[in-house]
Amino acid sequence: MAANNVVIEEVNKGLNPGMVVLLVVASFLLLFFVGNYVLYVYAQKTLPPKKKKPVSKKKLKREKLKQGVSAPGE
Repeated sequence: MAANNVVIEEVNKGLNPGMVVLLVVASFLLLFFVGNYVLYVYAQKTLPPKKKKPVSKKKLKREKLKQGVSAPGE
């Protein structure tokens, strides 16, 4: 009878260490991704939109020549 009690107590010890480590790592990853998402949404709302660089006249001419339309002033 004493041997059977020892086996039962070991089974009912609780979570094994591997499972604890897995849960801790998974919760940190979840927190990391949720935090990143929250920061991303906050930044989208508060930061002004990026300014687009003005297209140079040389590039405009080149694009119009590619399309077969003569550039203005030529």
